[in-house]
Amino acid sequence: MEIEGVKSVITGAANGLGKCFALELLKSGAEVVAGDVDEDGLEGLETEARELPGKLYTTFLDVVREDLVKKFVNSAFEKMGKINLLINNAGVLRDGLLITEEKSWIRKLPTAQWKTVLDINLTGPFFLAREVAARMVDSKTSPGVIINISSVTRSGNPGQSNYAASKAGLDAQTRTWALELAPHGIRVGGIAPGVVNTPILGAMDEEHKQALFAKVPIGRIGVPHEIWLAAKFIIECEYFTGRTIDVDGGANF
Repeated sequence: MEIEGVKSVITGAANGLGKCFALELLKSGAEVVAGDVDEDGLEGLETEARELPGKLYTTFLDVVREDLVKKFVNSAFEKMGKINLLINNAGVLRDGLLITEEKSWIRKLPTAQWKTVLDINLTGPFFLAREVAARMVDSKTSPGVIINISSVTRSGNPGQSNYAASKAGLDAQTRTWALELAPHGIRVGGIAPGVVNTPILGAMDEEHKQALFAKVPIGRIGVPHEIWLAAKFIIECEYFTGRTIDVDGGANF
């Protein structure tokens, strides 16, 4: 699919990877509806996009709110006339060990901490993919592409029971949706970034960050543009679907 003129929807677009995806699409002349809970970040995106050839719309979006997701997708469709591309990028970390032995008691990973990550990282993308795919099929939009942002830690990483489970689930959804939507001309791919310089990385404690850096053979962290190159490949390569691309500097997780 040609990027110029593509009608796209991006979640978690105010910062980090989502912001990078939005700006790169706009540079190529695409239309972008960018959603995020960070409205100040969306204003910053608007400022950076002002001189770019594409067209940008921004709106508040909480991906765990089914009603807001439906409203967001319907509004995007009305603004652009159709939707060719969805990038499920919104995500969150709430790290913690399953149990931690203290001096006189066992600390357990709180249920709320588990649920928050699963809601945002897995249920949110489900809501978006379902609504966007329905719009694509109903309007007979083809080609269509859905990209899910997973993580190399989907195979498991200490302190990330919730995050790893959510990203492994998203990986499985990528394959499942690709099989289900192929007859409608919709491809579904995933990207599993490694250690990348984004606000999520900045939120980690220094000890955890250093442990991650030590697992990257290439000797440095990635930058958002390198993840965009994987997204660009998925968008443009008409023979790609149902797989997740690791972009991780050879990280050993």
